[in-house]
Amino acid sequence: MSLLPELLQPVPDGGWAWRRSVADLEPDAARDVPAPHPSHQASKPDASAAPATERPSGGEPSDAGPRRSELVRRVAAAVAVATALGVGAIAWSSTLVGEYSVMDLAPGPAAHAGHAGHAGHDPASDAGAPGASVASATAPQTSVTDLAAPADRPADVHVELVARQGTVDVPGGHPVEGYTVNGTSPGPEIRARQGDLVEVEFVNATVAAGATLHWHGMDVPNAADGVAGITQDVVPVGGRFTYRFVADDAGTYWYHSHQVSHEQVVGGLLGAVVIEPRSPAPGSADAPAGSPEVTALLHVYGGQHTLNGRAGDERVAVAPGERVRVRVVNTDQGTASVWSAAPFTVVATDGHEVTSPTPVTDQRVLIPAGGRADVSVQAPPHGAARLHVGGARSILIGDVDPATEAATDAADAPQPADTLDLLAYGAAAPLDFDPAAPDRSFDYVIARRFGIIDGRPGNFWTVNGRMFPDMPMFHVREGDVVVMHLRNDSGDVHPMHLHGHHVVVLARDGVAATGSPWVVDSLDVHPGERYDIAFVADNPGIWSDHCHTLPHAVDGLVAHVMYDGVTTPFTINGAAGNRPE
Repeated sequence: MSLLPELLQPVPDGGWAWRRSVADLEPDAARDVPAPHPSHQASKPDASAAPATERPSGGEPSDAGPRRSELVRRVAAAVAVATALGVGAIAWSSTLVGEYSVMDLAPGPAAHAGHAGHAGHDPASDAGAPGASVASATAPQTSVTDLAAPADRPADVHVELVARQGTVDVPGGHPVEGYTVNGTSPGPEIRARQGDLVEVEFVNATVAAGATLHWHGMDVPNAADGVAGITQDVVPVGGRFTYRFVADDAGTYWYHSHQVSHEQVVGGLLGAVVIEPRSPAPGSADAPAGSPEVTALLHVYGGQHTLNGRAGDERVAVAPGERVRVRVVNTDQGTASVWSAAPFTVVATDGHEVTSPTPVTDQRVLIPAGGRADVSVQAPPHGAARLHVGGARSILIGDVDPATEAATDAADAPQPADTLDLLAYGAAAPLDFDPAAPDRSFDYVIARRFGIIDGRPGNFWTVNGRMFPDMPMFHVREGDVVVMHLRNDSGDVHPMHLHGHHVVVLARDGVAATGSPWVVDSLDVHPGERYDIAFVADNPGIWSDHCHTLPHAVDGLVAHVMYDGVTTPFTINGAAGNRPE
């Protein structure tokens, strides 16, 4: 037990003072006096006070109290304890984040984020340059709320999505507690055509912590990005929020909550989005125009691996020789494997078509957490082809009539050890920008170290050696060509996801890309790997750039790309209840 409560007493001014004598100690109730607040420095004992004990005339110490030397030892120990507690309390309290704005994370005059080699602009204004500063205060300021779809344009597609917290039914498995959208999880698949203005009315019926919707992989306007505390306030129970965006890019995407996302995404507050091409694609031998397709959304509910919400396989009945496009959406926290005993082709990654894909045999395709891959499978002359999606589930394509038992004869194969290298897959094609002469170049180095975040001690993630909330802010200007150098110095895989943009992979570990442009919004970076990626800053806003293993984001693996002149009125951890990760 600490001696501190016994040797200090409260004084009227709210501070603390040394007791004059151990004889002044009160009964045991005095031990309940709280420890001194670290902001109040204990005053020194009164030198004029009487000694703690009096020596009897015989010169021997009395049994009525301790020796003076013992009291001095106790006082010295108490001073040491008080100092340690005070320093510890100050250090601990300094880690408490409290309410904050991402604007506070922007580097100040002496801050830097990686490095920036910026052609054509003042280097001192770059986020990565020593002495970099936040966007000039004299520049025009635009709120994230103003970065929206045209308000006067009527919607081409209107959807209402209602989120509830409660029991999720898992056909083929057992129910779990989680979240539903319009009564199911996954929620309804949203379909639109490229160029459509999509309007989604989101209603929070019973999600206690509030909820939002983020449009994963879709380059929506910043006001529709759905990140609580950055682009909007969380939608409370009984509240509504309208998301409006033009679906500029055809492809496979998904939506999910970005409020307490490590719980709500895992719990099932999500669904698929498919944007069809503006006009029928001319097609190819690998993906003929008008060929049938199926969505394969992967999610684990309480340990149950599901395909489109069912704990079971799916069957697609097509004629022999017909091709089926399978849109695989990985909504889980880890990498998903896709493979088949039959040849298949990868026709798109993260919503972007692959140029001249070739048949894949004896290899698996790995899809990062949050990522998507569209694969084309041809039905065999007899029976069915089995496409493994996520390892635990399959899609059978061809003759799947249970009465013929043909589906049970589908050729099968164990998961291949070899992985398809998308860096060299397909045919090379020119980009519509030149990453060889970037306007901005940043490092994004992921590592880990022990520390305290918001009062929690732990082994936390760092970006460029900095731990949350002291994270780098990557400043860009609209029109910039941006190159990022990702490096994973940790022992974990990190599926990195940049909001509002797609990036093209230029190189991995110094080896340049040689295949079809590998365009992604979710990229697995394995331990020790280095990736060079590039994008055009063509979507103004404040955009999260984080690991989509969502518990990693909770522990600080989040940075942001901020366009000069863009601001946000929203805050995190405040009265609105915004907690994006």
